[in-house]
Amino acid sequence: MQFTSVDLEQVESTWQQFVPSSSLQNADPRSFRFDWRAEDLGASSLIDYRLAAQVHSRAEPRDQLLVCRVDAPDARVWSGRQSLDPQSVWMSDGAEVEARWDRSARVRALVFDHQAAQERARQITGDDGRELRVTGLVPHSAADAQRWERMFAYIDLSLGAGGADQLLVAELERHALTMTLSAFPTTFSDSLRRPAQRAGAPASVRRALAYIDANAHLAITIDDVAAASYISTRGLQYAFRRALDITPADALRRARLDGAHRDLRKGEGRTVGEIARRWGFSNSSRFAAAYREAYGATPTLPSS
Repeated sequence: MQFTSVDLEQVESTWQQFVPSSSLQNADPRSFRFDWRAEDLGASSLIDYRLAAQVHSRAEPRDQLLVCRVDAPDARVWSGRQSLDPQSVWMSDGAEVEARWDRSARVRALVFDHQAAQERARQITGDDGRELRVTGLVPHSAADAQRWERMFAYIDLSLGAGGADQLLVAELERHALTMTLSAFPTTFSDSLRRPAQRAGAPASVRRALAYIDANAHLAITIDDVAAASYISTRGLQYAFRRALDITPADALRRARLDGAHRDLRKGEGRTVGEIARRWGFSNSSRFAAAYREAYGATPTLPSS
């Protein structure tokens, strides 16, 4: 969804579709302009907007994880008595966060459904009893904040280039959540750092490979592969390393590369890029390099 508006009510109602508790306080209608873009990632959304006005905003996310960066020369961001660095990203799952600026700001955000994020975190770690809560508004370190910024830029670029194929969207959503959970202090921080589950490697690997072969054409992630193999994602990663010296992601990528190879040989697509995106490869240069490494040739369609 993308639009430009000078209507205060339209802007507030649009933002409230994603964060129902949000509101604009004391926005100056004389200089008001809103350029909005939102991308659907399934159980999460990417938001990028520019808002020109003297603004005081407030958000108190409910049943959500809100990860946000307000970029403005004169911005002030705070939660209660805690001042937040306006040059860095912050996250809340319920704490009220306010921001104020006098001229214009660019705001970038990821909004995750809390329940879906918790289920994903449990599958990744194997910690089925842990409740997902944010235990700190700011990233662990400046390096973590920078990694989050690079992740956001990558997902933003991927969604803006060539459409949003289901396979790609599923991978991008998973990447966004795992990077966010690793960057910020949450109740899953200890689970993410503890040793991986090591039991049942041979059977779990066989089940995983069979599931990948049968479902590589669908929008599955390695979390789905692990669930089908009755093991946590981290446990499956260890099992693959021990048994095959590759990761589950490597196996899924190779299965999708094989699928693209078959479609190219059959001419089932208008362009190489279209077939690559169908199988979850958003970067044409990386796809071509991987294809050459696997098959010793440049990816091409048969001549008519």
